[in-house]
Amino acid sequence: MGTKGRGSLTSTANRDIIIKLVEEAVTSGASQQKACEEIGISVRTLQRWCQAGAPKADQRPFSKHPEPANKLSADECEEILDLVNQPEYQSLPPSQIVPILADQGIYIASESTFYRIMRQAGEQNHRGRSKPPSNKPKSTHCATEPNRVWSWDITYRAPITGC
Repeated sequence: MGTKGRGSLTSTANRDIIIKLVEEAVTSGASQQKACEEIGISVRTLQRWCQAGAPKADQRPFSKHPEPANKLSADECEEILDLVNQPEYQSLPPSQIVPILADQGIYIASESTFYRIMRQAGEQNHRGRSKPPSNKPKSTHCATEPNRVWSWDITYRAPITGC
């Protein structure tokens, strides 16, 4: 139950079971530390779960996760998409677009951000005038009679030394 590792989420139902098992072991004469070791949790974890009397439910899903201060706005994302779809950039990947913009003294976002925004918009596919690579099946040869298919072995072998 408690052997998933440090920082892993233990459901409230499993917490109740673990607390009852430890209490049962302690009333039977075992130390709390030994009982916790057997289950695979630390004594401090058990104490934290039992604060304020009843086992506390996990609060992680409800905690506030503020947005980063440097997160791109929707307008900035739209600007990137408009830029990569302009005729002079539409056949170039972000690895070439970002340096071209840097030469012009323009910085909108990093190359990886360009890739991420394009992937989220579904535009991260083959960009260029050439055809995208296609998967062709390997050619197979089937001999229907003797001497119909000829082949040779071009495996490299190191020269024999010491003879």
